[in-house]
Amino acid sequence: MANRQDGLAQALDTEQRTVARLYDLLDVARKRAEATLREVYGRGSGAGTRQAMVEREALASEQARRLAQLNAVERGLCFGRVDDGSGLRTYIGRIGLRDERHESVLIDWRAPAARPFYVATATDPGGLVRRRHLHLKDRVVVGIDDEVFDLERMSEGDRRTLVGEAALLAALRRGRTGRMGDVVATIQTEQDRVIRAGLQGALVVQGGPGTGKTVAALHRAAYLLYTHRDTLERRGVLVVGPNPMFLRYIGQVLPALGETQVVMTTVGEMFPGVRATASDTPAAAVVKGDPRMAEVVAEAVRLRQRVPERELVVELDGLRLRVPHETCARLRERARAVRLPHNMARKLFVTELLKELARAEARALEESLHIEELVIEGEPELSEPLDLEGDLDDLDVELASARLWGEPEVRRALDELWPDLTPQRLVAELLASPETLWAASPPGLDWQLLTRPVEAEWTDGDVPLLDEAAELLGEDDSARRVAARLAEEEQAEELLYASEVLTTTGLAEAGVFDRADVLAERHADDGTGLTTADRAVADRTWAYGHVIVDEAQELSPMAWRMIMRRVPAKSLTVVGDLAQTGSAAGARTWGEVLDPYLEGRWREERLLVNYRTPVEIMRLAADVLRAYAPGQEPPESVREGGAEPRAVRLPVSGLPELVAAELAALRAELGTDGETGPGTGNPETGSGGTGGGTGTGAGSGGGAGVGEGRLGVVTPDARHAEVAALFPRGDLDAPVVVLTVTQAKGLEFDAVVVVDPAGILGQSPMGGQDLYVAVTRATRRLTVMHEGELPPVLSRLA
Repeated sequence: MANRQDGLAQALDTEQRTVARLYDLLDVARKRAEATLREVYGRGSGAGTRQAMVEREALASEQARRLAQLNAVERGLCFGRVDDGSGLRTYIGRIGLRDERHESVLIDWRAPAARPFYVATATDPGGLVRRRHLHLKDRVVVGIDDEVFDLERMSEGDRRTLVGEAALLAALRRGRTGRMGDVVATIQTEQDRVIRAGLQGALVVQGGPGTGKTVAALHRAAYLLYTHRDTLERRGVLVVGPNPMFLRYIGQVLPALGETQVVMTTVGEMFPGVRATASDTPAAAVVKGDPRMAEVVAEAVRLRQRVPERELVVELDGLRLRVPHETCARLRERARAVRLPHNMARKLFVTELLKELARAEARALEESLHIEELVIEGEPELSEPLDLEGDLDDLDVELASARLWGEPEVRRALDELWPDLTPQRLVAELLASPETLWAASPPGLDWQLLTRPVEAEWTDGDVPLLDEAAELLGEDDSARRVAARLAEEEQAEELLYASEVLTTTGLAEAGVFDRADVLAERHADDGTGLTTADRAVADRTWAYGHVIVDEAQELSPMAWRMIMRRVPAKSLTVVGDLAQTGSAAGARTWGEVLDPYLEGRWREERLLVNYRTPVEIMRLAADVLRAYAPGQEPPESVREGGAEPRAVRLPVSGLPELVAAELAALRAELGTDGETGPGTGNPETGSGGTGGGTGTGAGSGGGAGVGEGRLGVVTPDARHAEVAALFPRGDLDAPVVVLTVTQAKGLEFDAVVVVDPAGILGQSPMGGQDLYVAVTRATRRLTVMHEGELPPVLSRLA
């Protein structure tokens, strides 16, 4: 034991010296970036040549980005090391660093040179003899975990310093903190395949509870931004999650990996200016998610393009301007024939109808003057008929049209025939009008389920309808097109100038910029300092370079139409588990939702190992899955020794006492998990997150760390408010949080109390899958609280 402790102390000392040197280099790089940024800003913006301004902006932008990255990787800068058979040691970290001689001393985890750290296995070590995980607290090495692939090729000195337990198991034993952390130090081989898959095409990541599919997808975003920086930095990456709670849970992962050019949103927030806060009934969600709703919205737009039943009559200054029904109908069909969006085609319709009204005004005035003349002269046979309409030339018609457009009566008449519509107005009025829904719906669509007041709050199911409406309505962009044409001319000039700057200043050779178009774009910035993510989130038509959809099984066909508009290149990562589909409008198969857009051109990676849920809890979850989704297989859990799940029968009023008891038991467990003790690798899990090897030696003390621990209370939708009222604080940072099943998707807790399982089963047609989600959120303890009889599917607990 003494020899092991001596070996541990020696190993900690060696690694501490290395880590301290790496942090020194980080500090130097950070100070250099800060100094450069200060110096660049000190030059001022109002003086100097145009070339000097371009150089200033380019350097400032690059140094600000670099400084943000350096600040983001302070925690856990270096987390791994690999030793090969030649004795070469390579350290792996969150970013790459070079020493004073410009030699690489820390490899970015996304670089090809770092991949052996993640993919080496006992059967295929790839030339490695050892993989070492480093655990840091602040800047201090507090723990080490070694995995040995070839003991015979190690020196005697290295053998004496072998220490640690499996890094993955150590990470899993920690208490939850209320936020997802990155797993950059414990990525598994199957997860690494997901992370490093190519950018082109669509990748489906199918994985059950606890397989790490979400965190693998987030690391994939960071990897793609690193590997395809030129492609993605300007277009950004979109991450779509199931609900705002989930986005808060994962929100720290990508910044910790040094990436910020990512937009995170939910389906209910994807339409700028709208934030969905209400929920549809399961039946209404199915109808709103039906792809035929695209036809309904399109027909609703057509129904707003009207013509008068007889003739159009406008009363103006005592005159009656008349346009025949046939003329109005002809103008409507001409406007429709150009196949422009509604609001853009409106301009053509209104312009032509104004001309007809101008001619009608001339006719009405002609008739009025002729009548007056007859009355004054009293000699009808001597009067010559006037021809004011025939006297109008094109300029007269144009001027008269402009004048008529300023008359409120004329505007009201034209708006009645072809209104200028917003998506919000169109959809709200459509859902509030049974007559319009009936007229716009194809046979067999249960449109009666959709009717509601016009002032109703928006739901997640409304947002794809709003997006569909926006596509069909468009906007009159005449002024914007003129501005765009001028901007294109200016951009061409900027691009030419940027090319000259790169050539004459050496910015490309210095590595600051190597593409004139990127430099020109930075120089043409409007000065607001908006990032790619800022601009993208405010622009409904933004085309992202890559889209990641998590809990993708929940999306309806209409939601998929909206998603696919955001990624014209169809570069996607689709993450989900068909066994956990809770939405009645959700997916049954991946082909069902993807083939309409990709025609089979997608590939699937399956994550089959559950690292989170203990075997004891997973046995119960498997019972639920067999009963309600018999075609789906649960992932294989690799953790044993957890507490057996239990059922407790008591009223909801007794829930606070039950939760307090569970928290006490949980904290007692967490208190023992931080103790030093012997550790052995587990070949099934890959001994520390990398697919193989053997953990050797003594536990490393504080390496595992102890989290605070979190307890989740999962309720049926109908009882959420009742249960939440029993607990004073309900956010993710609180020890206890009360959630519906939908809110709990993708989250994990040390302990979970499932309230009213019968209510969860009965709340929707997908209640069985909801219960499966509820019972698989726990990493340690599961308690099912029921007031009536326990559902038969949970008979194991009885």
